[in-house]
Amino acid sequence: MKYLPIVDLEPLRRYPQFRRLWIGLAISQIGSQLTMVAIFYQVYLLTGSSLDVGLVSLAQLVPALVGSLLGGSVADAVDRRRLLVVTQIAMALCSVGLALNSRSATPALWPIFVLAALSAGFSGADSPARTAIMMNLVPWDSFATANVLRQLLLQISLVMGPALGGLLLARFGVTAVYWIDVASFAAAIAASALLPGMSPKGKGTRFGLRSIAEGFGYLRGRQALQGCFLADLDAMILGMPTALFPAMALEHFHGGPQTVGYLYAAPGAGALVGMLLSGWTARVGRAGRAVVIAIAVWGLAIAAFGLSRWLVPALLLLAVAGWADVISAVFRSTILQVEAPDRLRGRLSAIQTAVVGGGPRLGNAEAGGLAALIGVQASVVVGGVGCVAGIALLARLMPHFAGYRLAVGGSGDAGGPADSTGPGGSGAGPR
Repeated sequence: MKYLPIVDLEPLRRYPQFRRLWIGLAISQIGSQLTMVAIFYQVYLLTGSSLDVGLVSLAQLVPALVGSLLGGSVADAVDRRRLLVVTQIAMALCSVGLALNSRSATPALWPIFVLAALSAGFSGADSPARTAIMMNLVPWDSFATANVLRQLLLQISLVMGPALGGLLLARFGVTAVYWIDVASFAAAIAASALLPGMSPKGKGTRFGLRSIAEGFGYLRGRQALQGCFLADLDAMILGMPTALFPAMALEHFHGGPQTVGYLYAAPGAGALVGMLLSGWTARVGRAGRAVVIAIAVWGLAIAAFGLSRWLVPALLLLAVAGWADVISAVFRSTILQVEAPDRLRGRLSAIQTAVVGGGPRLGNAEAGGLAALIGVQASVVVGGVGCVAGIALLARLMPHFAGYRLAVGGSGDAGGPADSTGPGGSGAGPR
C-alpha cells in the first residue's frame, strides 16, 4: 500500500492532536479564502480597476512581512498554542469589520484596505506558530508526510474557498461571505485551545531583534535554504496573476461571479489532485531538482493560460500550474523542516511565511501594474515566461540548491533532522 501514489494519511490516523488541529485549521482556512475572493471581487466592483485589486495585495505586504518575522521570534519565545489562539481571534475580528463595512449602502474602500492589511499581519504572526506546533505533534521521521498534509490542508481551502466563494457571492452577496468566514474561525480556535502547552524545546529564545537576526544569520552559507526562498519569490513575483482574475473572468471570458470563483479555484483544484496523488514524493531524493522542474512547469502553464481564448482550457492550465506549485511547496517545506533545529523552527518558518506571503502580494501588484501598461493577457504571459527564465538562472547560480538531496523517507543527507549542535543540520555539501 505504501507504494501507491496516494497521499499518506498516517499522521492523521496515528496522532489525534495533529488530526484535530488539521481539521480545525482546514475549516478556518476555507473561510479565509472565501474572504480573499470577496475582497478582490468587492474592490473590482467598487473601482473597476485591476490595479486597485493588485494594490490590496500591496497594502498587505508590509504587515504580512512584519507580522511573520515578529511572529517567528515570539513563537520561539512563548507558548505557541496561546499565540495561535490569539492570532486566530484577531483575524476573526478583522472579518467582522469587513462584514460591517459591506453592510453600508455605499461601502468605503479604505476599511477594506486597512482590514485586509491587518488580517495579513495577524496571519503572518499566526503561521510560524502553526507550523512549529504541527511539526512538533509528529516525530521527525513523519516530517515529510506531515508537510504533505499541511499542503493538502492549504489546497483543500484553495479549492473549496474560491469555488464556494463564487457561488455564495452570486447567491447571498459579499456581506454573507464575510460572516461565514467569521464563523469558520471557531473551529481553529477550539482545536488550538484543546492542545497542551507548546513552549519551544529548551528554554526558548528571548523575543527581540537579536532573535530575529539569529534566524536570518542561520541562512548564511546554507544555499539549500536560500534557494528554497529565492525559488518561491521567482515563481510568485513573476508568475502570480490572481489580481487579474476578476478582469479575465468578467471581460476576457465574459462571465460573472461564478467565473471569478472558478479561476481562483482552478489552481487549488490541480494542487489538491497533486496532493491526493503525492505518495511518490516521499521516494524522491533529488528535492532541489524537483523544485526547479516544478517551478518551470508553473511558469509555462501560467504563460499558456494568458494565451488561452476559452475558459475550459484556461481552467485546465491553471490546474496544471497549481499542481506544479504544490509539488514545489512540498519539497521546499521538507528541505526547510529537515534543515531547521527546533529552537529556530519558528523563526525559519517565519522567514518562509514572509516569502510565501510577500511573494504573491508583490506578484499581484506587479501583475496589476504591468496590466495597466501592456494589457491583462500580456501581463500574464510575460510573467510566466519571466518565471521560467528566473528559475533557470537560479539553478545555474545555486548548484547546491538545485542538487540538494534528501534521504528517501524525508530525512536529510545525514539521516536525521537538523539540531542545534551542528552548523549545517543534515547537510547537502556547502550551502
